[in-house]
This record gives sequence, structure tokens and C-alpha cells, in this order.
Amino acid sequence: MKLIYQHMLSFLLIILTTVAIIGYSEIAYVTNQSYSQNYQRMEDYASSLGSLAATDKKNGTLMLNANFLKQMEFVLRGDDLHLRIFDSDGRQIYPKTAKDLHLASDIYGILKQGQEIRIKNNNDSHSYMGHTNDPCTGVLVPWMSEHKMIGAIWLGARVKNVERPIAMAKQNLVNAFIVALTVGAALSLALSYYTTSKIKRLSIATKKVTSGNFDVQLNYKGNDEIDQLADNFNQMVRSLKQSDEEIKNQEKRRDQFLADAAHEMRTPLTTINGILEGLQYDAIPEDAKPKSISLMKKETKRLIRLVNENLDFEKIRNNQILLVKTSFNATKILEDVKMQLSQNAKKEHDEIRIAAPGDLSVYADKDRFTQIIFNLVQNAIQFTKNGQIVINGRRKDHATEIVVMDNGIGMSDEQMKYIFDRFFKADPSRARQGTGESGLGLSIVSSLIKQHGGKISVDSSPNEGAIFTITFFDEGFEQYLSE
Repeated sequence: MKLIYQHMLSFLLIILTTVAIIGYSEIAYVTNQSYSQNYQRMEDYASSLGSLAATDKKNGTLMLNANFLKQMEFVLRGDDLHLRIFDSDGRQIYPKTAKDLHLASDIYGILKQGQEIRIKNNNDSHSYMGHTNDPCTGVLVPWMSEHKMIGAIWLGARVKNVERPIAMAKQNLVNAFIVALTVGAALSLALSYYTTSKIKRLSIATKKVTSGNFDVQLNYKGNDEIDQLADNFNQMVRSLKQSDEEIKNQEKRRDQFLADAAHEMRTPLTTINGILEGLQYDAIPEDAKPKSISLMKKETKRLIRLVNENLDFEKIRNNQILLVKTSFNATKILEDVKMQLSQNAKKEHDEIRIAAPGDLSVYADKDRFTQIIFNLVQNAIQFTKNGQIVINGRRKDHATEIVVMDNGIGMSDEQMKYIFDRFFKADPSRARQGTGESGLGLSIVSSLIKQHGGKISVDSSPNEGAIFTITFFDEGFEQYLSE
């Protein structure tokens, strides 16, 4: 069953149930009132006649002679009331009948005690009144004088007359039920359509997202649960769009990396293959062979470096490396890195300068610390020409801070968002200029620092250089953050 019909059925059931409960209560009230008023009216008549009967102290029934009672019955007939009179022994004395009729002993016993008896339907009553063609309702009222029963009267009216207001109330209930059903159906249709239209919009929007459209946004004005769901849906779509863009950027960088890696591998492999063919066919002069072998060795190392960087990154990312952290002098490592990269800096006409105390204690894995500093300085050299790379080091509260600054090409805000992502290259053209940028150096740096429980940040602007700040915390003060 469709949701709109489920809502309509729910609303209708609520409306009709409410009408039924109110109607049942109303009919019960009208029924009780009709019978109570009828009983009260007949009891008043019986009491008046009883007062007349009690005026004769000697007999009590002489004043209620046959002529008077006939006249009284004629008057009461206008109200469709009927009466019967009984003497003190329970024998019917009016109207006269061929049979000697008496009240039942149990009924007579109750009346003799001065209690009135109300009979709702004589056809359901086990009493002297017996069954009649038209069911009657009435009262049996004893006439008392000096605490003795001097007679009794039965006044009755047809049940159908008493229940006429009840029948009208039932008819009104049926009419109200029909009206409620009609109005309820219209209202439930409107409310159901209003509710389900919101859900339908969500369903249509979901299908669009499923087909790959992440620009879908729902407009909503209310503040109910469905509107809150629409707001959550909008947030989800925005997150999906952002994730989709990041995935596409990752795929783009991966494709670029594969193209660059293929280019870097093809060049040394072509060189190595050419030298091997030259050696095989004695096409290389003897005096040139040492130089050729040296070139082949250099290109082989270049290939090994590219493969090792990828293997190293996978191990670091999957926590497959074991860090052996100790306290050592970081300044000595900075000096060693400066020396190792001095030739590369010289080729770019760069100057490497260290600004750190002679004894700068750091708590880290010594080899991985060296790798981190080497990659940061190498990265600064790649993007700086005719400039200066400055390595600052200082102690902080329970930590050591290393800052690598350059005045190279710098980065935009968009580039800084992805600078530590795998395969990302701030300037892809440099990868084809032989600088060896693979897009993994800074990813490795970031992963290693996180595994140390440290922090790394970057601040840069286009054409104004970049500042990388790394923090290694002392033992027991590491700040391990989830990826």
C-alpha cells in the first residue's frame, strides 16, 4: 500500500474512532436521560394519585372510584400513559378483569416495604405485568399511610415513545458519521499529500544523487522531522560532493603519478638498455666504458629510489615500520643533511643555512628523523632557484620544533589542501625536468610525523616561499591523532 493511502487510512481511523466514542457516549447519555425523565414523570403522577387515595383514612381507595379513574386514564392517554390500581393485598382493582389478577409475591414484598420498582421493558421483566404487544416501560409505586401499604399503582408508557429521542440521537450520529467520513477523507487526503510530497521530493533527489548528480539541494521552509531530514540530506550530498571531488583529484594525481613514474622509469631504462647494447656489440670505445658503466649505475639507483619510495610509503601508511625512538642531538643531523644536499642546492644556486643551538635534543627515531629532514630540505630545493633555505631548530615545552623555510615559488591555498596527499605535485612540470619529484616525499613526511605522535603544518603564498613547521614531542608527551 502506498504511503499516501496509509496516511489517509490512519487519519480516517482516528477521526471515525473519535466520532464513534463521542457518539456512543452521547447515545448512552440520551438513553439514560429519556428513561430517567419518563420514570420521574410517571412517579409524579403516581404520587399525586397516591395523595388522593390517602385522604380516606378509613379505606383509602374509595375516592378513586371507577368513574374518576376512567377520567384520569382518559387524561393520561394524551401522554400515551396507562395505569393499573392494586389494593393493599396486591389484587388488581382497576381496570376490572374477568380473572383475579394479583401482583407476584416478590414484587408485592418489595412494594410493601415502601420501595418503588422501575420496569424498563415489561417484555424483559419477570413480573406480574407480563408481556404485551408493544413493550412498555413504567413504574410500580406503593401508596403508604402510617407506614402501611394501602394500595399501589402501575403507570406505563410505550418503549418506542420513550426511545424516540434515542432514535433521533442515533440518526444524528449516523449523519455526523457520514459528514465526518466525508470531511475526514478530504482533510486526510490534503494532509497525506502534503506529507508524502515532501518524502517524494526526497526520493526523487535521492535517485539523482544515485545517478551521480551531487549538485542536488532541497528547499524546505518548516522545521518538522521531514524538513530536518531534508537538511541532513543536503549536508550528506555536500559531503558526498566533496568526497567525490577529492576522489577525482586523487585519481587525477594517481594518473599523473603513473605517467611521471613511467616517464622516469623509461628514461633510465632506455639509457641502460642503450649502454648494454653498446657493450654487447663493442660499439662503445674502451676509454668511454667506465663513464658508461657509471651512468648505468646512476640510472639504476634512480629506478631503485623510485621503487623504494613507493614501498616505503606503503609500509609507513600501514604501520608496518618499527620506530626505535631515542633522544639525540638534532643539530648534528641537520648539518649532515645540509652536507648531503649541498650539491643539489648548488645546482639551483641555492644556499642552505642552519639556525639552531649546538645541542638541540629531540626524541625520535634517528633514521626516520633524518629521512624527514632530508625530504623537507630536498622539497625546498626543488621549488627554489637562486634563493635561500633556512633550517631553524629550537626547544619548546616538552617538544622540539624544526622549521624549514624557503623563498621559492610558494603555494596557493588550494595546493596547500593537498600538499601531504599521495601523488600530489605542486608543480608537475618539474617532474619532467629531472628533479626526481615523485609526489611521495611530503606524504611520507606527514605519515612518519604522525606515527611519532608529532605535528606538521605549512604556511605559504604564491611566489613568497613556504614554511614547514614540524614538532617532535618528548617521551610521554606525544599526541597521536587518528588519520
